[in-house]
Amino acid sequence: MVMAETTDKTAKRDRGLIKIDEQECKGCGLCIEACPPHVIAMSDKFNHYGYRTANYAGAGCTGCGVCFMVCPEPGAITVYVLDSSSAGQQPLATSQGAMECASN
Repeated sequence: MVMAETTDKTAKRDRGLIKIDEQECKGCGLCIEACPPHVIAMSDKFNHYGYRTANYAGAGCTGCGVCFMVCPEPGAITVYVLDSSSAGQQPLATSQGAMECASN
């Protein structure tokens, strides 16, 4: 498979960002398997429970929220959709947001 070279002008910008709470993650790996751009991997570090945790690569997130949806641990993953117009970030999915949505 040949990868096309990109220049600075044609490089894709991240559309999203995820934060993984290492103390909440139980290392099940569901987010790793579900991530379409494959930007989540298992860390070599252990959390206070003794689990190896998921780790975001730091770039390449599309902000789709699939990792959040498959994660069985409330509060372990927060997905942000990056706002390209103001270079800010807006939360797409958090455990609190999911609870509010479910109660409607």
